[in-house]
Order: sequence, then structure tokens, then C-alpha cells
Amino acid sequence: MKRVPLYSRASSRHGRLVPPAADAEVEPPPEPPGPWQLRWRRVRAAVARHERIAWATGAVALAAIAGWPSWSRHVVNVPTFEQIDAAMRESIAKEPLQSAAANAYEAIIGSVVRVVGEHPVDRPDPKEGEEQKSVGTGVVIVDKGLILTNLHVVQGAVRIKVTFSTGKESEATLINVQPENDLAVLKAESVPDELEAATMRSTGGLRPGDEVIAVGHPFGIGPSVSQGVVSGLKREFRSPEGKRVLTNLIQFDAAANPGNSGGPLVTMDGHVVGIVTAIMNPTEARTFIGIGFAVPIENAAAAAGLPPF
Repeated sequence: MKRVPLYSRASSRHGRLVPPAADAEVEPPPEPPGPWQLRWRRVRAAVARHERIAWATGAVALAAIAGWPSWSRHVVNVPTFEQIDAAMRESIAKEPLQSAAANAYEAIIGSVVRVVGEHPVDRPDPKEGEEQKSVGTGVVIVDKGLILTNLHVVQGAVRIKVTFSTGKESEATLINVQPENDLAVLKAESVPDELEAATMRSTGGLRPGDEVIAVGHPFGIGPSVSQGVVSGLKREFRSPEGKRVLTNLIQFDAAANPGNSGGPLVTMDGHVVGIVTAIMNPTEARTFIGIGFAVPIENAAAAAGLPPF
């Protein structure tokens, strides 16, 4: 068989192909370049043609990467304290925040009642229909109509009436007394459909300086609310006539006057910690001078036969 002549890729001096030696090894033809190799060759060729532009682009990219922390900080717009304060003031001006005292009042008002004791006229020859009334306040402690008030508001009354926060009126019966703490428990004959009982809280964590409100019907006007602080604990009070001495009282400075008797002393979270029972006034004016007293709710709960906290 005729042999096919093999030729080297090297050329002769005269440009002619020189046949390889008989014993020379023949190299296989190179593999054609792949698609990625072709693309890389094109990129290198483009960079070679535009070398200056390539160097400039690389320099800009390196500068941008090196300066990223500084320019990125300028992108994030962090508000100043002055801007935050201005925004808060603007928000409060549009929708003012409700005070803690207002929240406490809303929490307790559904449980506050007006108490009126009707007494026989203590003088000779009373006019027909003439009657003597004592006005005070009470607080609902059981939603079935159990009400705490002061004993001196209803003591000796021939008839007791209570008015709930809804405006509903009812007669009430005296079912228990605790004279040593000037407390009385009433049972209303009829109650509103959705009567709210107050939430009571132990005085164990109560401290002088804690804010409180007194809710009641001073001089029959109400319901009224006044705000103050706890002025002291474990106080003692002697009535002007000297007929009764009360001990272990909460002293407070929220305004209280005749008619507040029997009303709740309430913390800012809307919990009852005491029953307002007396005010101190060395004169005969019977008006508030800044010192009021309340029976701790533990004593009041005991008067109602409720378990201790």
C-alpha cells in the first residue's frame, strides 16, 4: 500500500515544506479552542487595542471601592436629636397623650357610686316631708351590688340610696359594719346590667410619693377627681369630737372634702388601695387643707368578708 507522506509544520528557508525524517515523531494537530477561550482572546485583544481606557476604568473602580465606607455613610440620613424632638412634639400636638390620672379615672369611674343617707330631722316639730341627708361616695367591690363606703355616711339613716355611674338609682341595705375603721358594706337592691367592680390592690408596695387620685362627690358635686401623692403611711387620726380614733391610715394630699367620704383612693394603674375616710382641719370650716386619710384596702376587704390579698 502506498504510504501517505507526512509533513512537518516547519518551513524551509525557501518557504517549501520539508518532509520529516523517517524516524521523527509526528505531533498531533492542536484541538480547536473552546467558546470561553475564544471570548477571553477577544477580551484580551480589545484591552490591547484600548489599553488607556482599560487602565482608566480600573483606576476609577479601585477608587470607588477604597472610598466606599465614607461615601456610604453620607447615603444613610441619620436624624439628629433635635429632629427627633421636633417630630415628637409635632406628633403630640396633633394627638396629645392622655395623662396617667385620666387613665386611672377611666378605669375606676364605672365602679364609683353616689351614696345618700336619709336621716330623721333632729329637731322638734319638723315640717312635713322635711328630711336630713348625708352625702358620700361608695365603690363597687362585687358586681352583684356590694358597695364599700364610710360608716359615718349611712349610720342612723332610715333610708339609703345609691346612684351608679350609669345614672341608675337604687335603694340599698346596710349589711355589715366595721366601726373601728369607719367602714360599712351596702347591698344595692337593683344594679345596672353591666356593673363594673373595682380592682383592689394591696398596699404592701405603696410608698410615700406614689401618685394617687381621689374620686368622689365633694359637697354632692360629682363625680369629681383630684390628683396628689401618698404623703405617709400608718397614720393615726382622731375625730374633732374625739369620739373615734382611726389607726394605720394612708395619708394623702389629693383634694378631698365632705362628700368624698367612702370614695376610692386609686393608684395610677386604676387599682383601689384605700377608702377615703377623713380630712384634717383644725378649724370649723370642714374644708381641705392638704391632709386627707384613707383606710387601707386590706381592712376594707375584711369588712366586706373578702379574702386577703
